[in-house]
Amino acid sequence: MDNLLSIITFIPAVAAAILALFLRGDDPAAQHNAKWLALMATSATFLISLFVLAGFDSANTGFQFVEEYAWILGLKYKMGVDGISVLFVMLTTFLMPLTIAACWSVEVRVKEYMIAFLVLETLMLGVFCALDMVLCYLCFEAGVIPMFLIIGIWGGKERSYAAFKFFLYTFLGSVLMLVAMIVMYLDAGTTDIPSLLTHNFAFDDIVILGFHIVGGLQTLLFFAFFASFAVKMPMWPVHTWLPDAHVQAPTAGSVVLAAILLKMGGYGFLRFSLPMFPVASDLLAPLVLWMSAIAIVYTSLVALAQTDMKKLIAYSSVAHMGYVTMGIFAANQQGIDGAIFQMLSHGFISGALFLCVGVIYDRMHTREIDAYGGLVNRMPAYALVFMFFTMANVGLPGTSGFIGEFLTLMGIFQVNTWVAAVATTGVILSAAYALWLYRRVVMGELLKDGLRLITDMTRRERAIFAPLIVMTLLLGVYPSLVTDIIAPSVSALVSDHQAALSPVGDTQFVQN
Repeated sequence: MDNLLSIITFIPAVAAAILALFLRGDDPAAQHNAKWLALMATSATFLISLFVLAGFDSANTGFQFVEEYAWILGLKYKMGVDGISVLFVMLTTFLMPLTIAACWSVEVRVKEYMIAFLVLETLMLGVFCALDMVLCYLCFEAGVIPMFLIIGIWGGKERSYAAFKFFLYTFLGSVLMLVAMIVMYLDAGTTDIPSLLTHNFAFDDIVILGFHIVGGLQTLLFFAFFASFAVKMPMWPVHTWLPDAHVQAPTAGSVVLAAILLKMGGYGFLRFSLPMFPVASDLLAPLVLWMSAIAIVYTSLVALAQTDMKKLIAYSSVAHMGYVTMGIFAANQQGIDGAIFQMLSHGFISGALFLCVGVIYDRMHTREIDAYGGLVNRMPAYALVFMFFTMANVGLPGTSGFIGEFLTLMGIFQVNTWVAAVATTGVILSAAYALWLYRRVVMGELLKDGLRLITDMTRRERAIFAPLIVMTLLLGVYPSLVTDIIAPSVSALVSDHQAALSPVGDTQFVQN
């Protein structure tokens, strides 16, 4: 089928349009219909996306399922996937039905809530499938709007502050990226991503306003893209919007934010920064590696001091994204394989952890760690699921969390042993904050008020966790499901990166 990627991308948008145009009222029947339509649309999107995975040839390192049409102002609507992007498409389509199923208890403006998630899915898929720089940028930026509304309308008490902080951080970073894209178009004469991947941007040193810039145009373009992707990841020190956004976002919003939206930053580094600006990437890799190492240790220590469950898991996400940026800028096979694996694994595990918080928040309406204790006495099934994902988050062998961290550390160890040593301490610190959280919430005596009547997970909640458990275990014991698909494309990326650096030699960096 020629238009498979477009069909997958726009099914949720069509469902959102049907909800907006034909569903009237906010009575229970209309709310019920809105939820079921959203669930059916996201499930259909996932089922159709399986055809992409089935028809994908991992040995082919080029773009597949390519479709191209004339668009506006001479621009092209161009879609396609390669070994780096196809699994992010699958991650998005896999998690969205589970996210919608987690919204079943929402009763306020349900139609608008479902529309926001459906539009968000279309825009996220657009980012991972777009092969035109302008189309990719539009989807990248527009995705901020539904997330802003999800936090700002259905969030907690401080939702307005968190929503505006999220919007301003991501918007300011992306303005620089837009300027860089205009410069790239003027230099290369095209916005076609495959063409830009083979275009050589100048890396001769230049002087601007008295500042000597090593790496010239490439360095400036790299920093512009880095500003946007670093905020989106988020990297230390531009990570402070994430804990606020997570704490105030509704459960489903937190799941999408942690599991999919953060991955756009990592995908951006792999699609733009590393292949398009190889000299600048190599020049600035030590800076990124140390920023990543600081992020892992610092945010793990901050997580130990949290009193709010969501905030603790949010800081944990920043630490895990530190491994991702570290793996990407190690720029070797193990590092990038590990980074992609870590992003996919984190999608399942962090999404599940936020769902775990949502389960008890729906019953007790508080996320304070001190409000809980002894839940194992009343919620044994919940305690088991929570323990499984806590251990996966720590990186227990046999779960997908271990594979991602292990490959990333293998990759970085070949590049900088000091960074690897600092990053490895994050494994110990993650065990400290994760087990501390688990012990205080689940173990001990059932002493707190209101907990004596708390009920275990419902069938719907168990059904949501089941696929996440299966994927976390499956990738943990059989990681080649992922690595066989990504390895050829990653190998091509690494070899192209090394080939771009070889003519430059070491003389370029003497002044650094």
